[in-house]
Amino acid sequence: MSAAAIAPIGSADLARSLQRAERRRKQMAVALTLPLLVFLLLTFLVPIGALLKRAVENPEVADVLVHTGQALAQWDRQSAPPAPAFAALAQDLGALPESAQAGTLARRLNSEVAGARSLVMGTYRALPLAPAGESLTPEQVREKLLAVDPRWSETKYWQAIAKNSSRWTPDYLLASVDHRRSAAGDIEPMPADQAVFGKILLRTFNISAVVTLCCLLLAYPLAYWLSTLSARHANVLMILVLVPFWTSILVRVAAWIVLLQREGLVNTALMGIGLTSEPIALLFNRTGVVIAMVHILLPFMILPLYSVMKSVPPTYLRAAVSLGSAPLAAFFRVYVPQTYPGIGAGALLVFILCIGYYVTPALLGGADDQMLSYYIAQYTNVEVNWGMACALGAVLLAATLVLYAVYRRIVKSELSLG
Repeated sequence: MSAAAIAPIGSADLARSLQRAERRRKQMAVALTLPLLVFLLLTFLVPIGALLKRAVENPEVADVLVHTGQALAQWDRQSAPPAPAFAALAQDLGALPESAQAGTLARRLNSEVAGARSLVMGTYRALPLAPAGESLTPEQVREKLLAVDPRWSETKYWQAIAKNSSRWTPDYLLASVDHRRSAAGDIEPMPADQAVFGKILLRTFNISAVVTLCCLLLAYPLAYWLSTLSARHANVLMILVLVPFWTSILVRVAAWIVLLQREGLVNTALMGIGLTSEPIALLFNRTGVVIAMVHILLPFMILPLYSVMKSVPPTYLRAAVSLGSAPLAAFFRVYVPQTYPGIGAGALLVFILCIGYYVTPALLGGADDQMLSYYIAQYTNVEVNWGMACALGAVLLAATLVLYAVYRRIVKSELSLG
C-alpha cells in the first residue's frame, strides 16, 4: 500500500473511520443486550404495568350497568333514585347473556354493600319483568322491581352502583391504605373496625425487620470466619451455606414443622438438657415463622458479606493493633466500617424478600402472623377480587422502591464522605 493511501493523522477520513467503528461497536453491544431487554420487558415491566393498571381499573360494574350508570350520573346520591334508573337497571341486567356476568357484578357490589349479591342475583333470575312485546314505563319498572325485592328502595345499593359506574377508580388503592370514598365521593378514613391493612403492613415490616436482624447477627461472624480461611476450605464450607438453595422451600418448611412440633427434635433437646420442663409452643406462632424464615434467607445475607469481607485487606487490623489499638476496638473501628456495603446490600436483599413472603407464614404462623402477601393470595384465589389484590401488590412494590431509594441514598452519601 502506498503512503498516499494512508489517511494522515487528524484528517477528516480518519475521524469518520473512528466514528463508524464506534458506531458499529455500540450497535453490536445493543444487539447483544437486546434479547435480555426484550425478556425483561415481557416478564417484568409488562406484568408490573398490568398490575398497576388493574389496581385502578373497575370494569365489573361499568361494563355491565352501562345505561344504569348514565341514568345515575346526575343523581345527588341522597334522595331516592329516579325512575329511569330502575328502567336502565332492568335493561342492563336483562341484556346479560349468561349468569356468570351477573355473578361477577353481584360479588363486586357485595364487597361494597352487604346483601347486594342476593339482591342482584334474585333480580336477575326474576327477569324479564313483562311478557315479550310488552313495554313498560320507567314508573312501572320501578314498581315491579320493588315487588321483586323491596331492598331496591334503599339508597345504599344505588350509591354503590353510582360510585362504581366509572371504569377507573381509586377505591382499591384507598382501601389498601385504610381509606375509602363516602357515598358523596369524599375520601375518608375507614372505620376503626375495618382499618386492617395498616396493621398488616406494620406487621409485615416488623417480621421482616426481626428476620433481617437475626440473619445479620448470625451471618456476620460466619462470613468473617469464612473470609479468614484459605480458598480451599472456604469453598468447601460455602457449599454447606448454599445447600438451602438446592432444597425446595416447601420441603424446608415441612422439615421445620417436624422439628418444632411439641414432640419434635427441638423440644426434645431442650427438655433433655434441662432448659425446659415441658414442650414450648414453637409452631403456629411468630417464633416458628421467624426461625424458618431466618434459615431460608440466611444465605442471602452471608454471600454479600463474604464478598465484601474478602476484599478487606487483613493488614488493616494488624496495623491498627500495632499502633496501640485494642483488638476489639480495632475490629469495630477499622474493620466493621469497611463492611457497611455488604451489610447494606444483604439487609436490603433479605428485607425485600421478607416483605413478599407467603408460604412460610401461611404454614407455620397463626392468624396474627400472616403478612401482606397472604391477603394478596386470599383476594386472588378465594374472593376473586383482582383489583384489591393488585392494589396490595402495588403497596408492596412502592415499599420496595422506597427501600431501594433509601439504600441508594445512603450508599451515595457514604461514597461522597469517603
